[in-house]
Amino acid sequence: MVLGGWTPQVLQDVLDEACQIKDEGERIAFISSKFIGTPYKEKTLIGGPSKAEVFTVNLKEVDCFTFLDYVEALRLSIDLQGFIENIKKVRYCSGVVSYKSRNHFFTDWPMSGRVCDVTAIAGDSRVLMIEKTLNKKDDGTLFLKGIFPIKRRLHYIPSGAIDNTVLDQLRKGDYAGIYSPLDGLDVSHVGIVVRNKEDVNFRHASSIATRVIDEDFRTYLKDKPGLIVLRASNKMTISKNQTGHGM
Repeated sequence: MVLGGWTPQVLQDVLDEACQIKDEGERIAFISSKFIGTPYKEKTLIGGPSKAEVFTVNLKEVDCFTFLDYVEALRLSIDLQGFIENIKKVRYCSGVVSYKSRNHFFTDWPMSGRVCDVTAIAGDSRVLMIEKTLNKKDDGTLFLKGIFPIKRRLHYIPSGAIDNTVLDQLRKGDYAGIYSPLDGLDVSHVGIVVRNKEDVNFRHASSIATRVIDEDFRTYLKDKPGLIVLRASNKMTISKNQTGHGM
C-alpha cells in the first residue's frame, strides 16, 4: 500500500470529518478535494489476462478511474481497514480480487447498488439511448483481452444538448463519465461534479495537467461527445468491528 502524503493519521482525520457530513454528494466533494494536486499516473493496477491480479492501493498517484475508486471507497468508510475492504468492493465485482472481476467499465458501478444512473433524470428529453457490446471493437477484436464482451443499454446526454437546464440537474458529488462514441466503450474519461451556486466544475485526474484538478465543466464539455451521470446512494460503512481487524 502506497499512501504518499496520506499517513494513517491523516487518512483517519479525513474520514472522521467526512463521517460528519450527512449529504453523500457533499461528502464526495469534501473527500475528493483532498486529492487536488495528486500526480496523474496510468496503469498503477497490477493484473491482466496472463498476469495474476495484485490488490493495489496507491494514493500517491492516480488515473481518472482509480481516483474515483479511492474517493468512493473513502465515502463508504470510517477507518483505514474499512477503506481497504471498500476498495475491494468498489473496484471488483462482489469484492473478489481478480482481473476478470475488476469493474473495467464506468457503467459497471450501478450494478453494485452503491450508485445509480441518473443520466435520464438529468437529461430528460435530451437523453439518447444506444445499445453497445462493451469491450468489443467494431472490427470484432477486444479492448481488454480475457474479458468477455457484455451487451449494455446506455443513456447519455449529447454535449450539444447540455445547457443550463441540464447543468442545474447535476448535484455536487455526482460521478460524471464522458461518453465515448467508439464501439465497445461506454466512457473515455471520468471525474466528479463540483458545484458552488452557479459555478459547475469538473474535478478529475487529468493526463494533460498531469494531476488532479478542477476545470469549468461547461468549457470542458464543449468538444466532448456526451455525458453519463451516476449518483451515490446512501452510504454503507465497513468498520474495524465489522471486519474483525484493528487499525
